Amino acid sequence: MPTIHETATVHPGAILGDSVIIAAGAVIGADVELGDGCSVGAHAVLEGPMQIGSNNRIGPHCVLGTPPQDRAYEGEPTRLEIGNDNVLREFVTIHRATTKENHVTRLGNDNYLMAYSHVGHDCVLGNHITMANAATLAGHVSVGDHVNIAGLCAVHQFARIGAYAMLGGGTMAPMDIPPYAMASGNHARLYGVNRRGLQRHGFEADIIRQIRTAYRLLFRDGLRLNEALAAIEANAGLQSQPIRDLLDFIRTSKRGITR
Repeated sequence: MPTIHETATVHPGAILGDSVIIAAGAVIGADVELGDGCSVGAHAVLEGPMQIGSNNRIGPHCVLGTPPQDRAYEGEPTRLEIGNDNVLREFVTIHRATTKENHVTRLGNDNYLMAYSHVGHDCVLGNHITMANAATLAGHVSVGDHVNIAGLCAVHQFARIGAYAMLGGGTMAPMDIPPYAMASGNHARLYGVNRRGLQRHGFEADIIRQIRTAYRLLFRDGLRLNEALAAIEANAGLQSQPIRDLLDFIRTSKRGITR
């Protein structure tokens, strides 16, 4: 059974799982589904349509599922979907989608969003992501697994952050950040491979060597991008799945790759 503080407001159309805790002053709207074991902090506001998985910790004053900040939005029934085991600290905001893509803003599993961080409409975030205080994602941003975004970063709409990338504090990212890279600055520049992060996540030394070799060909050897891609593909020692993922990310870029 859920535990609901007497000052909280829960719409009769909301669905609450087992052991859900709703703190004082929180507002749970219609078409909100909270999975088992979730906790909602004081004065948080959750609006539907929204589906939240199990064991999520939603901090005080979070605002989730409110309409997108888009002048063209006219109240269509878009959604916010949140997975399991996420931590959303104080004043985190996540908006539901517009109708311009898949009608869904999505947050995966085991992510940690620190105070005042913001996820805009139509964003798609993977798993095990950390967003530090006041990190901001504009609309239509995608973020891969195991990404670290430091405090006060801002990512431009439609940009992508590749898996295992790290953004330094205050980074302004107008273009795609490739997987495995470290980026910082206004505007963002690349500062090498996130070698320590890859080691911490169990990447073998040979795979890290391959990634560093590919990075050098792409960004340090003065090759044109198509020349670097061809050189990597022709190298028999650079045929692992992480390298294929890197090449696919670069080939599918629409905003361009941060250099």
